[in-house]
Amino acid sequence: MDAGSGQGGQVTEGDARRQLADASRRVIAELASSTAASAAFTEASGLVQQAADLLAAATHGRPYEGAEASLAAYQERMHIDHSPLVGMLNPLAPPIEMHVAGNAVTGTVTFGTAYEGPPGCVHGGFIAAAFDEVLGFGLSITGRPGMTARLAVDYRSPTPLHQPLLFEAELDRVDGRKLYMKARLTVQADGRLCAQAEGLFVSMNHEVFSRLMHNRLAD
Repeated sequence: MDAGSGQGGQVTEGDARRQLADASRRVIAELASSTAASAAFTEASGLVQQAADLLAAATHGRPYEGAEASLAAYQERMHIDHSPLVGMLNPLAPPIEMHVAGNAVTGTVTFGTAYEGPPGCVHGGFIAAAFDEVLGFGLSITGRPGMTARLAVDYRSPTPLHQPLLFEAELDRVDGRKLYMKARLTVQADGRLCAQAEGLFVSMNHEVFSRLMHNRLAD
């Protein structure tokens, strides 16, 4: 199962929503490092405002199908379209491309300048958030979706920007409603270990999920 590239899901290469999300990602990337003249920023701002006004004038609404990977079993498909980490339709996402093989999950990603923390390196907060999503995605394939109770990250070496990275996650053990996950992050080119993570998730029953959905719709 490939849940990252859009193959087999509703989001495809020709999807206009994905085209806009990709264009927005490009704007974010350029804005993070551009040294253009003020006139260029003024012109670009006007164009972005026109785009926002165009969308604001249309209808709105989004079902909860693809915002939280660890709850994917309660959703219609594994393709997490709107996730802030793996969502093809979310311009905040790098995005991480997720792949499932048996009981293991891998995620490939290249973080751009917008995610910089230390010079030339990915901000540790984004690494932690990415681990939470990848571990949650791995949890979802167990058929026992849940929510994060604890996330521990050990940073082993600087994580470089602009280089392909690999997340690997798997289920460690189960203790009643508690599910323990573990993962690692490496540089694809040389296998250098950047970080490791352990996550504790607590499985959620359908009644709790339904209550959250009801509260979401009521807001």
